[in-house]
Amino acid sequence: MQRPRAFLTLALLPAIAALAGCNREAANPNAKPRIAFVLKTLNSPFFIEMQRGAEEAAKRLDVDLVVQAAEREVDVERQMQIVENLIQSKSSALALTPSGSREVVPAIAKANAAGIPVVIVDTRLDPAAAADANIKTASFVGSDNYRGGQLIGEYLVKASGGKANVAVLEGIPGHETGDSRIRGFREAIKGTPGITIATSQTANWEREQGFTVFQNMMQAHPAIDTVFACNDMMALGAIEAIAAAGKTGKIRVLGFDAVDDARKALLAGTMEATVAQFPDEMGRIAVETAVKVLKGEAVPPDVTVRIGLVTKENANR
Repeated sequence: MQRPRAFLTLALLPAIAALAGCNREAANPNAKPRIAFVLKTLNSPFFIEMQRGAEEAAKRLDVDLVVQAAEREVDVERQMQIVENLIQSKSSALALTPSGSREVVPAIAKANAAGIPVVIVDTRLDPAAAADANIKTASFVGSDNYRGGQLIGEYLVKASGGKANVAVLEGIPGHETGDSRIRGFREAIKGTPGITIATSQTANWEREQGFTVFQNMMQAHPAIDTVFACNDMMALGAIEAIAAAGKTGKIRVLGFDAVDDARKALLAGTMEATVAQFPDEMGRIAVETAVKVLKGEAVPPDVTVRIGLVTKENANR
């Protein structure tokens, strides 16, 4: 049965309107630059702060900002899908916190092919994978995670009097951020034979896994008196596991990020130290850098954001 011509015309209207909108956007030289910011997740206070800093910069610089993220930090495939969709939507520039230092390289190669400049934030790309794919990035914005690991390790050496039996909660395996923190931590304690690492396992950056993994660690290694978690979310999970085991106050908890809940734990005495990063600054600088690149201005290949040790004494600052 032949459909009425009026029905066909109405069915085509949305597609025609969308095409016209695309043409108007391409023809409008005064359109605001559109910066896509792809985070690892928005289920973490760390990345919520990063989004806040990015939004502040975008408003001040009068650019359109699109922020998207996978539900979980470990979902690299979803992050790559998001990046590819944003490339197709003709973003002017891309800022990305990689969920996988190697895995996201093909998506960045597609951004390169589309002529979209890329600013990497928080987690560095794997240099060998980036070199093999011959990809280019405009800049990296992030903390010195190796130095942060050293800071927390140096704190442990002093606070423990050089004696500790440590469990380590790692981030995503092969992930540059967590790997650098562990390397820095190990470097700081290597000259102190009284500090040993009894066990080291991943909890994939997540609070729930921090709880479960550390619960198992305590059962397997009852002499553990210290846990270093490569981020505060895992540390907070470990604090809950310690409480459930009736060991609050008996196991030293060290974290990384200084998120609000970690600062509360410091003040409550259930966490002993963490390393402050400033994700809002990362988000702000990432957007500022992307805008400079779009204007043809020179930007540094690396922008290091400050870090600092946080204990109960300065948790309120």
